[in-house]
Amino acid sequence: MATDIVMPQLGESIAEGTIVKWLIPLGGHVQKDQSLLEVETDKVALDIPSPATGSLTEILIQEGETVPVGTLLARLDYHSESGNGDPVTTPVQPSASFGPGYSTVSGAPDLLSPAVRELVTKYQVDLGRITGTGMNGRITKKDILEFLDKQALLREEAGDSPSVQAASTASSLGEDLIPLSPMRRTIAERMVKSRQTAAHVVTFFEVDFTTVEKARQDLHLTYLPFVIKAVTRGIAAFPILNSSWSAKGLVLKHAMHIGVAVAIDEGLLVPVLKHADQKDLLQLGREVADLSQRARSKQLRPEEVQGGTFTITNHGGTGSLFSTPIINQPQIAILGVGAVQRRAVVVNETVDIRPMAYLSLSFDHRAIDGATADQFMLMVKSVLEQPAWEVTR
Repeated sequence: MATDIVMPQLGESIAEGTIVKWLIPLGGHVQKDQSLLEVETDKVALDIPSPATGSLTEILIQEGETVPVGTLLARLDYHSESGNGDPVTTPVQPSASFGPGYSTVSGAPDLLSPAVRELVTKYQVDLGRITGTGMNGRITKKDILEFLDKQALLREEAGDSPSVQAASTASSLGEDLIPLSPMRRTIAERMVKSRQTAAHVVTFFEVDFTTVEKARQDLHLTYLPFVIKAVTRGIAAFPILNSSWSAKGLVLKHAMHIGVAVAIDEGLLVPVLKHADQKDLLQLGREVADLSQRARSKQLRPEEVQGGTFTITNHGGTGSLFSTPIINQPQIAILGVGAVQRRAVVVNETVDIRPMAYLSLSFDHRAIDGATADQFMLMVKSVLEQPAWEVTR
């Protein structure tokens, strides 16, 4: 008896997903709940577990293909012993054209995923010039994007950016073309859109981490839980920082869901600590460690990267002192945390050596003014520099 493997619903606002990698080969055996394939959306990359024990007898959607939620991806036969059967689909090679500017394609037009058809329509791609790498020569989204990259057809929205050399020319010049992953493309699109949408302004504050340093050593924590707690105290004093922009006005969020940027090999994920203001330092420390570890191992659930109301990025983890982070839309602010370094500072007219760090706040000037942003940062600074920290604060 066969079990259908379909593209799961990976969040309310997610309509499609990209097959990054089949973790079990065709004919391979898999246990129930063992990771079967890796899927990437515009919000998260995660491993999908097998719903049953059996052999993977059919793979209908190949790596690199983007398909809508509910699409049949593969079949699992949990009565099969050998698992060496071939896929039941057969090649279709029509001679009909696919509309104006299109030519014949290895694989019928109705076999193209919605994402592929959208790219073909948008860029008037001649499908006859593309060799599909999907099942039975099916053209995938990755095939289209690599073709567009090589032909320099992906231009900036505004317009007439100069074209680049094709891959063959680049190779002759001693260069390599590195295809962009779906996640990298999504990050690029969102960063550009955020810069084009929000009126970015950045303010910097220097913070003395002396009391945090002692408390974190006593509690065996990193700096980040203290920063998160200080941010929630700042938001409580200035709730406008916990809002999002809309055409009708600012949408003030009552719950404090703090996103924490986590760097992974493929790019950046922002898992969200829900109701961060209701958690103590130890809870925040455990949750940050858990979310970060599962982000890097692609074990996050879709709901764990959704619903953020304010974002923190700890660029200081790699030694960076200053940063001007790009706002995570539709939020109106993001806090950057620089490296904590011991340096000489003037305290009460004397020079002392203190653990110091620079915090930056990128904010949307459409929503708030510099005075509000600075008052928020003064509150965050004040909380971090308070004389003592308690576990439950």
